[in-house]
Amino acid sequence: MASFARSPLTAVLGPTNTGKTHLAVERMCAHSSGMIGFPLRLLAREVYDRVVGIKGKDQVALITGEEKILPDKARWFLCTAESMPVDRDFAFVGVDEAQLGADAERGHVFTDRLLRARGREETMILGSDTLRPLVRALLPDAEIIDRPRFSTLSYAGSKKLSRLPKRSAVVAFSVEEVYAVAEMLRRFRGGSAVVMGALSPHTRNRQVAMFQAGEVDYLVATDAIGMGLNMDVAHVAFASLNKFDGRRVRRLSVTEMAQIAGRAGRHQRDGTFGSLAGEGSEAAFTDEEIERIENHRFSKLDFLYWREGEPPMESVDGLVAALEEKPSRPELRPAPEAVDLAVLKRLADEADVIGRARGRAQVQRLWAACGLPDFQKLGAEDHARLVLRIWRHLSEGNGHIPQDWFAQQVARLDSVQGDIDTLSARIAAARTWSYIAHRSDWLQHPAEMAERTRVLEEKLSDALHERLTQRFVDRRTAVLLREIGHGAGHLPVDVDESGSVHVDGESIGQLNGFRFSVAPDARHADRKMLLAAAERRLGGILAQRADELLTAPDKDFALVAEEGFEPGIRWKNVHVATLKAGLSLLEPRIGLDAGILTLPAERQQVISAKLFAWLERQKARHLGPLLAIDGQSRKADIPPTLRAVLAQLADAGGLLPRMALDDALGHLDRPSRALLRKTGIVIGSLDVFHPGLLKPGAVRLRLALLAARQGQSMAQAPHPGAVLLVPAKGAGELGARLSGFRPFAGQYLRIDIAERLARLAHDKIGKGEAFTPEDPQIISLGLNEEAFGQFMRGVGFRPARQPFKGEANWAFRGRRRSVKAKPVPEGHHFSGLAQLLGRHG
Repeated sequence: MASFARSPLTAVLGPTNTGKTHLAVERMCAHSSGMIGFPLRLLAREVYDRVVGIKGKDQVALITGEEKILPDKARWFLCTAESMPVDRDFAFVGVDEAQLGADAERGHVFTDRLLRARGREETMILGSDTLRPLVRALLPDAEIIDRPRFSTLSYAGSKKLSRLPKRSAVVAFSVEEVYAVAEMLRRFRGGSAVVMGALSPHTRNRQVAMFQAGEVDYLVATDAIGMGLNMDVAHVAFASLNKFDGRRVRRLSVTEMAQIAGRAGRHQRDGTFGSLAGEGSEAAFTDEEIERIENHRFSKLDFLYWREGEPPMESVDGLVAALEEKPSRPELRPAPEAVDLAVLKRLADEADVIGRARGRAQVQRLWAACGLPDFQKLGAEDHARLVLRIWRHLSEGNGHIPQDWFAQQVARLDSVQGDIDTLSARIAAARTWSYIAHRSDWLQHPAEMAERTRVLEEKLSDALHERLTQRFVDRRTAVLLREIGHGAGHLPVDVDESGSVHVDGESIGQLNGFRFSVAPDARHADRKMLLAAAERRLGGILAQRADELLTAPDKDFALVAEEGFEPGIRWKNVHVATLKAGLSLLEPRIGLDAGILTLPAERQQVISAKLFAWLERQKARHLGPLLAIDGQSRKADIPPTLRAVLAQLADAGGLLPRMALDDALGHLDRPSRALLRKTGIVIGSLDVFHPGLLKPGAVRLRLALLAARQGQSMAQAPHPGAVLLVPAKGAGELGARLSGFRPFAGQYLRIDIAERLARLAHDKIGKGEAFTPEDPQIISLGLNEEAFGQFMRGVGFRPARQPFKGEANWAFRGRRRSVKAKPVPEGHHFSGLAQLLGRHG
């Protein structure tokens, strides 16, 4: 923009509610043409509507990043600071909230406008009094006009949300905080309007209209409210005094507190500010902060952020260098790297970008593409990918973004389904395409696409307004209180297929199986009412579910046997019971789920019987051998010595280390041993077990019964079909042992496979053949050399002193055998035939 050094330059400084913006609008309208730059799209729109009422729609333009109303005869322009057209001549130019030059993210834009934006006849800089020393230093010819506040602003203390006065605005610093406060206001006060910077003007205007019309007496907003949005607010309450500024969470400065608190009171009406009680220390003002806000006494700014406003466009390297140049004046500091510059530097690393960005026109076009705002908050890296794609379209062919591709991107967003966050995200994405559509040289038919994006944003905004109203304007509270005189139990309740419980169409919680849980967003004070409504009306539904359970086939039930869970029983993926320690391993108790315990006692007993019968069938199906062992141990006609062995096996789940039973086995006669083998029990070199109990179904059920007896969660079961594994430390090793695996040097071998290997070793060595880690069966198993050696020693072999054809040879030691071992002569070396010293059992 051209500089008009002789035009009057005025700086109007003062706190909020001083009428600075009103003064600037009056001055602009007194000139033949004019422009004012604002910090917010919402504020630009508000003033645009006001000026349209004065000058007429065909005389007034609105230019923001993603909204452009530009009549052919427009003479008065309302813009965001970033969108101020620098190539036009205006009689009057104003810059609002110029103290934002100290903002790390956008400050360089406001500093540039303060230094360079000039009207032909008059220029007016509006801002806080904190800007005074910098105006004197940077604009020595400027006349400074002080504007005192029209009304008094005073501290009203800390108040509970339920005791806030009417016409209050609550300011929060995150979307989550805004939603939480709005939810509480709905319950305590019948609802609130919601205003956030990310809302479209259409949504924001409809929300504010509810507040201004008195449909709701409360407003919840982000700190965007501090930037000149004019509403009838009497009291401003801070939900927090901390905010995330893009880099860190910090406490608000006193100036920021005052900017927001100053929204209270309009014209001659006094206003108050305070904090929300119960929000913790971070929402409490200090005495010094209160005194400085009430008396408008703030620290003066000592610098503004600066970046070259008219960088050279001859080359990308020259452009980057100029944008990173440091200011020459001490009152100015280099601006932190903004998103547009970060994107430009990333694109500069792309060979095809540099190849196409040659000449002033193309460099300007590239820089314009990098200026696409990151409305979706993707971050520089992801945003750069989108800009790169846009730039490639702009730098090839006819230099336009393909219409079909653009239309597809817009069409993808054309859905009003989803919650508040989903719709907000769609609106943010729509703003991206709206911004592009308002670049007249980026599309072949920009007006058509701009209209399409406008219609889309308005459609999404209407849906978002409806969602905000439904959620934050007394919906659930109105439903719950409608029949409060009759008691909450009279409210109609229904349950949909997903288990969501509704009171008169409003979701109050979830019914999972037989257990009702109040909606997670329900406040504490609502919980009793919600539970009363649910308990009164869910009785019939729970009874119906109980009937379904009682008639359900076995296939609808499943064992809860996943690692880390308590062993139990599921019905249609709903937990209905936990297995508890009982009289014995095979007789666990069934502990019903808490939801089922709310049913009548007779119904509980029938359900217990149903689950017990199902468990008995599972035991018969998978644990037949174990049931047989347990039954044999109780027969009076079985010799006591044999019953003792069987009882130990039954108690251990059907398998035990041989060493644990050596003494008991030693007392068995031949008929007793024969009877053991007849029942299928293997008396191995290392373990005593029944092979049928190593099947996957048997393993899962045995682990569940063992965990129930110990009152522990499930151990990790090996993968079905595994014969050799290296389990995780702790739970994995415990699960492997209980499942029928034996450790050898860190590897776990299934016990039936270990016994087969022991027999194979006996047979080979008995024939004079070597049995080494290189044996094909050992290799196919994956047993390493250390584990092989430990296994061979475990089953009673030892390496021969004389190697057999260059390999380790093994001889049986006869350990743990009743047959006496033949002594090995001193100094004897085995070669060829291994010495059989005992009989493999």
